Amino acid sequence: MSAALRRWCFADQLGTHFLDHPDQRVLLIESRAVFERRRFHRRKAHLVLSALRHRAAELGDQAIFLRTRTYREALDRVKDRISVCQPTSRAADRFVRSMPDLEVLPARGFCTARTEFEEWSRRQRTLRLENFYRDARRRFDVLMEGDQPAGGRWNFDADNRQPAPKNADALSVAPPWQPEEDEIDERVRADLDRWERDGSVAFVGRDGPREFPVTATEAQAAFQVFLRDRLPYFGPHEDAMLSGDRYMAHSLLSAPMNLGLLDPLACAYAAEDAYRAGRAPLASVEGYIRQLIGWRDYIWHVYWHFGEDYRRRNALDAHAGLPDWFTDLDADAVRAHCLKDVLAQVREHGWVHHIPRLMVLSNYALQRGWNPTEVADWFHRCFVDGYDWVMVANVLGMSQHADGGLMATKPYAAGGSYINRMSDYCGHCPYRPTVRVGERACPYTGGYWWFLDRNKRQLAANRRMSQPLAGLRRLTDLDDVVEQQRRLGGAAP
Repeated sequence: MSAALRRWCFADQLGTHFLDHPDQRVLLIESRAVFERRRFHRRKAHLVLSALRHRAAELGDQAIFLRTRTYREALDRVKDRISVCQPTSRAADRFVRSMPDLEVLPARGFCTARTEFEEWSRRQRTLRLENFYRDARRRFDVLMEGDQPAGGRWNFDADNRQPAPKNADALSVAPPWQPEEDEIDERVRADLDRWERDGSVAFVGRDGPREFPVTATEAQAAFQVFLRDRLPYFGPHEDAMLSGDRYMAHSLLSAPMNLGLLDPLACAYAAEDAYRAGRAPLASVEGYIRQLIGWRDYIWHVYWHFGEDYRRRNALDAHAGLPDWFTDLDADAVRAHCLKDVLAQVREHGWVHHIPRLMVLSNYALQRGWNPTEVADWFHRCFVDGYDWVMVANVLGMSQHADGGLMATKPYAAGGSYINRMSDYCGHCPYRPTVRVGERACPYTGGYWWFLDRNKRQLAANRRMSQPLAGLRRLTDLDDVVEQQRRLGGAAP
């Protein structure tokens, strides 16, 4: 029956795989209320609206495209019977299920169905990404040799943790695909300018030329450039940072994938084909495929599996508010080189790759004891690829350890030595990564020990934290470290 109904596609359901057949009638709704409720990054607002309007232009008379303040206003104007694939947020899911005449279908745009995940989870004593990933490899027959993993190993993480190359400003890798803006982009930008002038919406961050795909054709072009030019180099420096290279060898495909423009399983098979044809090494391909059928799917399922209360978990009792310099993306107020540079990238582009997110931005928030729900909301609003399902588990669970270990077996806290090892930031910084106290004390190094001291009771039972806590007990200047970090508080470092 659903194929005969008009398919309502949300702005993150824009690929052809959200339709039952190519000629299915479509409903697209642009709701301004979404932007009135929160301060999103200006580039994110532009990207989402551009993608939605491009899809409407592609479909032409096949689609009804309504621009209203709310979804309900638009639905009241549609006389057809409507089906919709399960939305990606709990709020939208509640809304569509509250509409009596709406047929809600299972979610699309992910590899493993929710029913499959729940069936798998019932067989597990403890949920772990690695176990889920191996199960997915078997089910989808990806990078397998019979019943064994290609190359004899499931995981090539150990090969993909090389630090940033010395004496290099950037990796010697071809640049990612770049779009060309068109008249639709111009009209979106003009509308956003007008909304801001009218005072109906407010944004954070700076505008600039569009950097990510907004159509399936563009997304496929960007994927092919990554597959051909960048995937072979992706693995080794996957966890490294260079101040002169904000892309490294990353795909930059999370934004179009989260708009529904790419099918993640199809991308995984294409990456496997590159390995089988000798065009990319196994370590790089495995690392990329793990992100698609492992990590991305796992984050999606955790969002639903642990229930509505998951977003309110706060195992480390972190309640400090986010300071204005951080929420306003005021990188100019910051002196610490790594944080200054990464925050500036967020301000200018609404995107940085996963290691600056985890080990610079999230690490700092964790050390300061910022409220994890507020941190997740900040990432949701300020990143072009940020959605509720993406950030709740990624931020609360992994980076802020607010779930007490359901997502990660230990907190992702690290001092300045880690940043120094994996980047070139520390050589141009007024702070020194080995200094804990004084004018040159690295805020990450001092913050790391402050974090451990503040949470030593909660972390005492964690076997993976026994060595760091033993180091904490050996510090002779701990009182001075803690006092200096308390004085810093929410001030920009």
